[in-house]
Amino acid sequence: MSDHALRITGLNAFYGAAQALFDLDLEVPKGSVTVLLGRNGAGKSTTLKAIMGLVDIGAGSVRVDGEEVTGWPAYQVNRAGVGYVPEERRVFAGLSVDENLLVGTRVDGRVTRSWTVERVFDLFPPLAGLRDRLAGQLSGGEQQMLTIARTLMGNPDIILLDEPSEGLAPVIVQQIAATVKTLSAEGLTVLLSEQNVRFATHVADRAAVIERGRVLVSGPMAEIAADEQVRDAYLTP
Repeated sequence: MSDHALRITGLNAFYGAAQALFDLDLEVPKGSVTVLLGRNGAGKSTTLKAIMGLVDIGAGSVRVDGEEVTGWPAYQVNRAGVGYVPEERRVFAGLSVDENLLVGTRVDGRVTRSWTVERVFDLFPPLAGLRDRLAGQLSGGEQQMLTIARTLMGNPDIILLDEPSEGLAPVIVQQIAATVKTLSAEGLTVLLSEQNVRFATHVADRAAVIERGRVLVSGPMAEIAADEQVRDAYLTP
């Protein structure tokens, strides 16, 4: 067992011949909400994909609760307790809300908590009235809620959220922020990528600033947000 839910060391990741991450180091303490900050193209989403085995790893290590998972396929990383909510909100458009949640359901001997349909509807009340609606007919905010809810149905210990506030109305952003805080209170470890510094400051304990595929600085969220030099040079207002 490890004190860190995730530990990444010396990670180099590639899209074909193009290198996207360069000797990246990152530690995510258990139970924390940690945010990857940086401008578009900095390497935030690639870091999450590398954890999930969705990009090529040339060197380095990814450990989940002390277990080496470098290069594992995504389904095995998921079985190790990692849930992933991609930026694209990939719902099953031709299935209903209920059916999407059923697809995501997994219970096994490793599970330490149990998310049910009723619990995710408590977390996302707007979805409760849309149970029979096709996911493809939902708004962007409703699809974001559904994607997170479906991921929770797999009972992860760690959840990766890629740009969860992007393109959403302010009221939905507030709902997502409240959700992140609830998940943390439930004992989940949350790692999210964000360009929205205000949102990140509201939800995160810790932050790591990424630029050109490298972590430049990491530490408590309040300290990172208060550093004018870092904010002006690397973060979108």
